[in-house]
Amino acid sequence: MDLAARIETYYDNLGATPGAEHFAAVDELRAALREGRIRAAEPSANGWKVNAWVKKGILLGFRIGHLVSWDVGNFGFSDKDTFPVQRIPGDRGVRIVPGGTSIRDGAFLARGVTCMPPSYVNVGAYVGEDTMIDSHVLVGSCAQIGRRVHLSAGVQIGGVLEPVGSLPVIVEDDVLVGGNSGVYEGTIVRRRAVLATGTILNRSTPVYDVVRKRVYAATEDAPLEIPEEAVVVPGSRPISSGTGKEWGLSLYAPIIVKYRDARTDGRAQLEEALRVRPA
Repeated sequence: MDLAARIETYYDNLGATPGAEHFAAVDELRAALREGRIRAAEPSANGWKVNAWVKKGILLGFRIGHLVSWDVGNFGFSDKDTFPVQRIPGDRGVRIVPGGTSIRDGAFLARGVTCMPPSYVNVGAYVGEDTMIDSHVLVGSCAQIGRRVHLSAGVQIGGVLEPVGSLPVIVEDDVLVGGNSGVYEGTIVRRRAVLATGTILNRSTPVYDVVRKRVYAATEDAPLEIPEEAVVVPGSRPISSGTGKEWGLSLYAPIIVKYRDARTDGRAQLEEALRVRPA
């Protein structure tokens, strides 16, 4: 059987004591994820599709792994032996600046990625070429980050490992995510969008587009999607009834105030001095 079929079989029929074949399948999956040969989610003709078997393989690895401790440099870790810290050789063209960053094995970082300290990239994540991961950034499990993305300081990209059929967070090419922003629960941020500092996106909060006079929200069958080139800022809207109205309270509301233009592009450029330029 191929890897996907084996993962499906082992996930559905795991006995009390996993065998060598289970660990071999997880090792093969982890290597393929690390090298970018497979992904937890990938672009398709109809947008993005989930590879549920990949998520099942990651969950299988957690189920069969043993808790172990090991040291990497000055840092000690205690975690499942099926998902150790990834060691990235210099010829990969990935820059990991000293100061506490951890990349879990089973994550893919493409050539030209820079990770400022401290940051963390979890298993199943995919990070495209020339992307900047700034300080105190989390890239959660199975999140898909495109090329030339800037995740500014303090950004949280949520992980979506379960349910296995759910899309993870998707941030497409050339997106700028401002500091202390958060993108969660399978939200899709389309290419060249800009999220201003402190913007929070999730399934529970609609986004108000004052340019196109539309409201974007997740549904039972579809995630929240931010349109291409949209510029989103944190805002608020008043509560329209009840005690909230009497007290003059407001609810958080992300607002699309414009779409990218030359001025926005100038502000969104990555700092070239911090970017790796492999030979």
